[in-house]
Amino acid sequence: MKISITVGKLSMEAELNDTPTARKIAEALPVSTAFNTWGDEIYFSIPVKAQLDESAREVVDLGDLGYWPSGNAFCIFFGPTPMSSGGSIVPASAVNIVGKVLGDATLFKQVMLERQVILAAI
Repeated sequence: MKISITVGKLSMEAELNDTPTARKIAEALPVSTAFNTWGDEIYFSIPVKAQLDESAREVVDLGDLGYWPSGNAFCIFFGPTPMSSGGSIVPASAVNIVGKVLGDATLFKQVMLERQVILAAI
């Protein structure tokens, strides 16, 4: 399923995977909320509850979309976090990989000072 992620003037397309957690996220759309940043990661609470699953990873790739069970949070990874070293992208703890940004995820660096994020189905 394709979704849009809008932060300020930036709108990016992304693809959700076909996993139980990603399907729960799709059912919760649209979501419009404030967000936090942690290094080059945007994260925000969403109305989804899920446990770690077979997609869970402790190191993610540029552009990965994750679900962080510890915070019921949707995460957009576009560069190193405070836990990263040697060029790897490391979440605070394991996340379910629920999708991928289509395009240059590093563009999110330009909108980190915005206040709202909107996730919507396309």
